[in-house]
Amino acid sequence: IPYTNRPIGWHTDGYYNSPDRTVRGLALHCVRQAESGGENRLMDPEIAYILLRDRNLEFIRALSRGDAMTIPANEEEGQDAVRAEQSGPVFSVSPADGSLHMRYSARKRNIRWRDDCATRDAVTALEEILADPGVYGFRYRLSAGQGLISNNVLHDRSGFEDGKGPGRLIYRARYYDRLENTGPDAQFK
Repeated sequence: IPYTNRPIGWHTDGYYNSPDRTVRGLALHCVRQAESGGENRLMDPEIAYILLRDRNLEFIRALSRGDAMTIPANEEEGQDAVRAEQSGPVFSVSPADGSLHMRYSARKRNIRWRDDCATRDAVTALEEILADPGVYGFRYRLSAGQGLISNNVLHDRSGFEDGKGPGRLIYRARYYDRLENTGPDAQFK
């Protein structure tokens, strides 16, 4: 879906990656915007964590389990798996710097949630928060020459339509490191 004009639901990049390939930072650069649509919504995962925690601390415990969310293997019939099955928490803390990381996808297919009441209730609560992020959500449509550099934030994208000329072109880069000086011990100068 990322390479189509269809809408993409809330997610963090690389949610299907293995833990040693955790995406912690990202950059987008718009070369050409679509004729219409292609707007992103962004939300800081730490805000999502706080809002969820304030509803019920058990939601955080459920989504911090190592088997909270599983992405099935990406397999093609008759071939080896393109990507192995990946289970892991939605919320985790980096041992390197103590920063919070969120691994999430609002997908309804090709995702398995831990099958217990606590996880189901936590996922429902998170979906409610993301359905209406209020003042904590940021909505923006990149124009040509604009970009976004951030830690791996929650984001979605509306569908878009290209005109008759060259279509929408967005370059995307993902990084295994967070932006410098953005962890819990950040020193601003």
